[in-house]
Amino acid sequence: MKLLAVRRLLRIQRVIIRYQLDDLLFALPLPLWLRALRFALPWRWLPRRTLNLSRGARLRLALEELGPIFIKFGQVLSTRRDLLPLDIADELAKLQDQVPPFDPAQSQALIEAQLGAKVSEVFARFDAQPLASASVAQVHGAQLKSGEEVVVKVIRPGLEPVIEQDIAWLFLLAKIAEKSSADARRLRPVEVVSDYEKTIYDELDLLREAANASQLRRNFEGSPLLYVPQVYWDLCRPKVLVMERIYGIQVTDLATLADQRTDMKLLAERGVEIFFTQVFRDSFFHADMHPGNIFVSTRTPWNPQYIAIDCGIIGSLTAEDQDYLARNLLAFFKRDYRRVAQLHIDSGWVPAETKVNDFEAAIRTVCEPIFERPLKDISFAQLLLRLFQTARRFNMEVQPQLVLLQKTLLNIEGLGRQLYPDLDLWSTAQPFLERWMRERISPLHLLRNLQLQAEQVPHLSQIARETLERLNQQPAQRQEQPATTQHWLGRLLGAALIAGAVSQGLALTLLVWPSWVMAVAGVYLVLRR
Repeated sequence: MKLLAVRRLLRIQRVIIRYQLDDLLFALPLPLWLRALRFALPWRWLPRRTLNLSRGARLRLALEELGPIFIKFGQVLSTRRDLLPLDIADELAKLQDQVPPFDPAQSQALIEAQLGAKVSEVFARFDAQPLASASVAQVHGAQLKSGEEVVVKVIRPGLEPVIEQDIAWLFLLAKIAEKSSADARRLRPVEVVSDYEKTIYDELDLLREAANASQLRRNFEGSPLLYVPQVYWDLCRPKVLVMERIYGIQVTDLATLADQRTDMKLLAERGVEIFFTQVFRDSFFHADMHPGNIFVSTRTPWNPQYIAIDCGIIGSLTAEDQDYLARNLLAFFKRDYRRVAQLHIDSGWVPAETKVNDFEAAIRTVCEPIFERPLKDISFAQLLLRLFQTARRFNMEVQPQLVLLQKTLLNIEGLGRQLYPDLDLWSTAQPFLERWMRERISPLHLLRNLQLQAEQVPHLSQIARETLERLNQQPAQRQEQPATTQHWLGRLLGAALIAGAVSQGLALTLLVWPSWVMAVAGVYLVLRR
């Protein structure tokens, strides 16, 4: 294993040298001591041939050669045109679905091994030439015997060893960073790498992707916002996925979208609405929404509908994280910086001993200059970067459960501004969040929560009965103890039942029978002789 890791490191070094990526680094405005480091690199002592490639092409080719983890890094970068030079962003965009394919014969052999039958026996037609090729898998067109047009997705061979080595190096770098830098410890790099390791291995299981796609399709069934292709479960295996073939325009093909007179403003706003619907309504969001995975239906360009594919990476939030995130965003919109500071402390995102006044002042210093600009010119990416700079003073830690969410929101913002440069992310999101918060405290939502809690009453009563039985079956020596001890335990249990009934919601809950049952049982245990 160690030998393989060393070989992988040497290969990374060879790729850096071959494509002269160190020149890109030293072209940046670096400190003097770091610029001097180039004279200590042995390969820079020798004459170097000139590459007839742009810097963007060199970076793209290097990432392609290094494999799936590095390709995905390039995919994320490609969506942030406000942070990258255009020539580099244009080249990295080719990583979204133009990764060199592997041998079609090898692809067909893998499909047949997974399905346990010849391709000709399963499909009426199978296109050997792939439709698209990405970092983890490639896709072929096909037709079922019953006539439906489908796509067949197959995992690239030999990925596991490469991913294992890259993850090992990432863990090593993360551990070194944590030990050597307090700023790095706040980023919790080991946890971030651990989450990424789970994500990348999940992508290698196409049954998981099929299940994700089915859930997302069900969440948006009949919605004009988003369409998700149907999965053909009978033909799905861990390394093969068969699903409905869709026909749409790639979301970055602005010329074709304009030719069919697509309402670009509505399209951009619907992208934001889809994101917030997935996060807050469903707590189940597509976390790999780079342009290669998003298409636009050609059916009603005046009422545009997105089509999403590749559901290998899905994120979710707990109810607590949903609540804190919504309240934070709404407080940001209203410039209520004290509320933002208090929410960060209440949620545990900053230490409990943090002084609210100091933290509020720091947040105001970061945000107020941004809000002086028109809302449409505010970049969420820039806001996050500035907040991170402030975090150093208050020991704010990166929340691993929010990493996927942040990445997805940055992708959505970058894509939305590409579709419609005047997109106002804030005013698009604010009405949605305010409506969601109102629904959270509506009587209907409270009753629904009470119903869920009522379903737990039989379980709680069983626990209470078993506890009382154990108390009554103590050994003889325990029975000789003063009766006040057993009475005290019974009263403690009764008090817990009363507290549970009260916690369900004051007068409204008195209309629900489980609260009465808990309250009466609790009063009996407390008052009995």
